[in-house]
Amino acid sequence: MRKLLFLAGLLFTVSLSAQNWQVRLRGVSVQPYEKSTVGGEDSDVNISNAFIPELDFTYFFNKNFAAELILGTSKHDVKVGNDEVSLGSVRLLPPTVTLQYHFYPTKSLKPYVGAGLNYTIFYDVENGDTLGMDYKNNVGFALQGGVDYFVNDKFFLNVDIKKLYLKTDVDVDLGLPATVPAEVKINPLLIGFGVGMKF
Repeated sequence: MRKLLFLAGLLFTVSLSAQNWQVRLRGVSVQPYEKSTVGGEDSDVNISNAFIPELDFTYFFNKNFAAELILGTSKHDVKVGNDEVSLGSVRLLPPTVTLQYHFYPTKSLKPYVGAGLNYTIFYDVENGDTLGMDYKNNVGFALQGGVDYFVNDKFFLNVDIKKLYLKTDVDVDLGLPATVPAEVKINPLLIGFGVGMKF
């Protein structure tokens, strides 16, 4: 976590002296579209929504192509069996990098699309009704679309939608001789609104 914060601070410092960077701060609704299997059989799982702040840095290689680093973390409650059994909660940290293409239909309106990768780190696990939960970190894909609306040459408003394809293997300790293996697909939709600044 400290390394990621250091990286974010370093990128921000570099951005202050560069002319082809953008920085955005968004409020983001995180809406999982979850599905799970336990022991190879389908299982009902409910992962709660979350609302989080998100910080991103975009570097432009040229007028149209850019790369974006997206940083944010969310906490989710996890339940199974029609919400009868609590599997506690877990925090997700999915730093994501996307390659973007930016359009310029007008001087102020600048939409973009992107695709990339995320690496999801699971931490701060609370066990709920279990004796223990072990989430495996994993790599996934990301799709992105959004639009920047420039109010002047430097500041802009932003709307952004991302789909992250996240899954994890989980070992659930229920006090049995062996842990119970589960595969959980989280696949959240992230809808964000924010402000940004161009350097």
